[in-house]
Amino acid sequence: MKAAHLNTYADHGGAAKAALRICQSLRDMGCDASIVAICSRLNESYILSQKSIFTSIKYTLFNKLSKVFIKLSNFRTENKILHSPNLFSYYSATFLELLLPDLIHLHWIAANLLSIEEVSKLRQPIVWTLHDMWAFCGAEHYTEDLRWKDGYYAHNRPAYEKGFDFNRWTWERKRKHWQKPIHIVAPSRWLGECVEQSALMRSWPVSVIPNPINIEQWHPYDKDQVRQELGLPLDTSVVLFGAMGGGKDPRKGFDLLKEALGYLKGKGQPLQLVVFGKAQPRKKQHLVFPVKYTGHITDENYLCKFYSAADVMIVPSRQDNLPNTAIEAIACGTPVVAFNVGGLPDIVTHKHSGYLAQPFDPQDLAHGIQWVLEDPQRHAELCVQARVDAVGKFAYPVVAKQYLAVYEEVLEQHRQQQSPVR
Repeated sequence: MKAAHLNTYADHGGAAKAALRICQSLRDMGCDASIVAICSRLNESYILSQKSIFTSIKYTLFNKLSKVFIKLSNFRTENKILHSPNLFSYYSATFLELLLPDLIHLHWIAANLLSIEEVSKLRQPIVWTLHDMWAFCGAEHYTEDLRWKDGYYAHNRPAYEKGFDFNRWTWERKRKHWQKPIHIVAPSRWLGECVEQSALMRSWPVSVIPNPINIEQWHPYDKDQVRQELGLPLDTSVVLFGAMGGGKDPRKGFDLLKEALGYLKGKGQPLQLVVFGKAQPRKKQHLVFPVKYTGHITDENYLCKFYSAADVMIVPSRQDNLPNTAIEAIACGTPVVAFNVGGLPDIVTHKHSGYLAQPFDPQDLAHGIQWVLEDPQRHAELCVQARVDAVGKFAYPVVAKQYLAVYEEVLEQHRQQQSPVR
């Protein structure tokens, strides 16, 4: 079976990481899976990206033209999330046919990997793994309003948007061109329920399959040994937080973590905060505990050591699908404290492999951190159970078998549709 996985980037961002791991897990099971991307710094034979001055200019031009179009449309929003109209198509359906895949597996196709119109021209059977809400929304990748559920109309436009209704226009393009249902894979139950409730995709087939992780690569290291290697204290509880840009994205909730740490000040337990994904900021941060910024870590084995060095991983997201950071943490035997939102309950079992706090209560988040750390015996049990859960739910073979079953179902349906009626 030959499957072409399409993701805008091969090695940048959470969706790219998840898509690459899905592809690798399928290859381990004998599937001829490849990644088709715009950009990649990886030199693996199964990753296809067109590296030339022309393609770089093409990619840059498409993105700039998209931004110009948004500006000229007079669309304004106070919501600082990413918007993708996908007006242009870096790859064409004709080009993808030349790869001769039995199946096309879409992932994060924003930034003009495929236009909305070009998706409808794909002739092969399609599986689409969602890494955010974009596929069934307008142009927004995440949103807290419910237009995606009710339909994008003038009467339900949020007050924080002004000018041309850019999201409605993008959603209407999807509704017009995506007439044929695609088999959707949601990595979390939350996102699967969103698909089933969406005005655009509620009649489409959907499966819930988690993102995998290589449990042979992501494993616990000796805590004292890696702390010495990383320059972290041996006699202080280490609290870990990580996201691209650190606390830059408000959806990741770093501000809520800072507030939670304020509740822990004076509780008698010394803490060391470690933040990866962001370099030391120029402006002094007002944090009540010492903080170490690691910058962006590209070496996964090195990142694995930070997870192992930590006593607890904090994922204070306001909205998240199935964050890689939480899966990576439990694979390294590190308990996770998070809010009970999105896909986090699919990763963390409350008071079993971590703690799920009430959304979005910093005081309860602080209580969860304290609860995980205050009892050494309990903490040791949480560490063991976190690793057990990662192996049982997210290991490559466990997830790949679920995907292969979906592939067989989609291919069989396609064969039946192509067979002449007798």
